[in-house]
Amino acid sequence: MNKENYLTSSYGVQIPPIIYGTAWKKDKTAGLVAKAIDSGFRGIDTACQPKHYNEVGVGQGVAGELNSGLKREELYLQTKFTPINGQDPTRIPYDAKADLGTQVAQSFQKSLENLQTPYLDCMVLHSPLNTPLELMTVWRAMETIFNDGGTKQLGISNCYDIRVLEYLYNKADNKPAVVQNRFYATTGYDVGIRDFCKKNNIIYQSFWTLTANPKVLASATIQQLAKKYGRTPEQIFFRYLTKSAIVPLTGTTSPQHMVEDLAIFTFDLAAEECKSIDDLLKG
Repeated sequence: MNKENYLTSSYGVQIPPIIYGTAWKKDKTAGLVAKAIDSGFRGIDTACQPKHYNEVGVGQGVAGELNSGLKREELYLQTKFTPINGQDPTRIPYDAKADLGTQVAQSFQKSLENLQTPYLDCMVLHSPLNTPLELMTVWRAMETIFNDGGTKQLGISNCYDIRVLEYLYNKADNKPAVVQNRFYATTGYDVGIRDFCKKNNIIYQSFWTLTANPKVLASATIQQLAKKYGRTPEQIFFRYLTKSAIVPLTGTTSPQHMVEDLAIFTFDLAAEECKSIDDLLKG
C-alpha cells in the first residue's frame, strides 16, 4: 500500500487509508489476517471482545507475518476496550468485579498478550458508557496507558450522539484521534459527527459500510461510475469514501475482494463524481 495515501492523525500516527476488520472470523481469523497482510493490508482492527472477535487469532496471523519479514512498525494495529455490557458474560476478558480503571488496564494487557505486541497504534473505547462519570473514568484509564507509552493514540467507536463526542473531546486531556462508526442511512451518515471530526483533526473510520448500503451500491449513480471506470460498485463506494477522508474497514473473507479493495487507489474519481455520491447519500 502506497504511503502517500496514508492519513496522519493529530498524534502524528500514520493510518492506512483502508483497514482490515476482524470481527466474526472465529477460527478462520489467523489465516484471514495473514492473507490480508499478504495482499497488502497494513491496518488491522480488532477488539478484546471474545463475543465477536478472536483476538488471539489476530495475534497469530500477525506474528506469522512478522516472522516472515514484516516489521512491526509497518503495521497499524488497533484494538478496543469493550465495556461489560458488550461482552459475553461467560467470556469476559477481565475481572468483571474490578473497578472500571482496573478493567481497562487488564483488557489492555490481555490485548498485548493476545496480539503478541509490545504496544498498540490505537486503543479504542468500543462504545460510550452509561454515564458521563463512567465514560471519563474509562477514558482517564486509557489516558494512563497512552501516557505510559502503551498506545500511540486513543479513539472511540459506536458514538452517534454529537453531544457525547463533544463532551469527551472537551473533557479529555488526550483528545480522541479516531472515531469509528457504522456508516449508514439510519444515522444520516454521521454528517454532524464527521463535520466535528474534520474541524478537530479526528480521523473518521467507517464500518458496516457495504452491508448496510445495498441501495447505494445498486443506485444508478454508483452503477454508472462502475461501468465508466471498469470497477465494481464496491470499489467505487470505497474510493469515494477515501476521497472524503473516511477510512473504511473491510471484513471480506474473499482473497479476490481483498485485492479489489486495495486496488481502489489505482483509479480516481473527479470532484463532480464525488459530489454526485454526496447528493445520493443526502437523498
